[in-house]
Amino acid sequence: MSSIDVELSGYTDLPAGKVASIVTYLEMRARPLARKADRPDLSLERVTVPDPEAYRALFRRIGDEWLWFGRLALGDEELVALLARDGYELYFCRQRGVAGPVGLLELDFTARGEAELAYFGLVAEAIGNGAGRWLMNEAIARVWSRPGIERFFVHTCTADSPQALGFYRSSGFVPYKRAIEIADDPRIAGVLPREAAAHVPVIE
Repeated sequence: MSSIDVELSGYTDLPAGKVASIVTYLEMRARPLARKADRPDLSLERVTVPDPEAYRALFRRIGDEWLWFGRLALGDEELVALLARDGYELYFCRQRGVAGPVGLLELDFTARGEAELAYFGLVAEAIGNGAGRWLMNEAIARVWSRPGIERFFVHTCTADSPQALGFYRSSGFVPYKRAIEIADDPRIAGVLPREAAAHVPVIE
C-alpha cells in the first residue's frame, strides 16, 4: 500500500487518480426536539430482503453527484449480506404518486449502545421541500425509541452536498472530529460515470 506525507500546515500534493475530502464526524447524545415537517405524502418502507439492482439504482440516483461509491464495488451476495445483517436497518422513502423510492435511510445498530446514520439521502427531485427534514425526524425517532441507545452519530465530507453539514447540525448533531479521506477516483476505475460529481475534476 502506498502512502504520502500530509502537511498539517500547508498544502499536500495528491498523486494523479486520487481524490481527497475533509470528513466531519458528528454525534448526538440525547434526543433533540423534533422540528416540524408535515409530509403525509411520504412513508418509510423497511427493506429486509434487498434487491441489489434496485438498491444500486437508488444509491446511484442519490449519490453519483456526491461521489458515493463505497457500495458500488460490492458483488450481489456481499451487498445483500451487508444490508441484511443483524442490527442493520434499511429503509426506502416512498412518495405517494411516485413510482420508485425517493430516499434512502440506513441505520446501523450493530455496536452496543450506539447507532450510526450510515446512509441518508434523497433523489434530486425530492430535495428542497421538507422531505429531508421529515426523513431525519423518522431516523431520530427510530433511534431514540430503541432501548439502550446512548449515542447517535454520522459523518459527512466536503465531496457531499454543501448543505449536508449544516443540515446535520440543525438536526441536533454536534461535530467532534475531522479527518482527511484519500481514495482512488471511482470514475477512473469505471465505478462511477466520468461525468459524475462535476464539481470534483477528474485528474489522471
